[in-house]
Amino acid sequence: MKTSEEQVVTFSSRGVRRRVEPGEGSTCASCGQAIRFSMKAPTHQIIANVYENGVWNRVEHFHDTCYLSAGLPYGKARE
Repeated sequence: MKTSEEQVVTFSSRGVRRRVEPGEGSTCASCGQAIRFSMKAPTHQIIANVYENGVWNRVEHFHDTCYLSAGLPYGKARE
């Protein structure tokens, strides 16, 4: 039996915007192309922890533009 002080935590999918670091080998979940580091201009990606039925299932990576084009599938990405 739960006491009134106990809280139920429900995990939900969410995206965060992160700088692409050298040596990362991610593939965009939207377009299927590699997400690449660039020394000329800093590049960013959206990394989403995906939960299904409240349980962590996978991580998805997106190019910034692909995430936007996909309609922000996991909400506005946090910085």
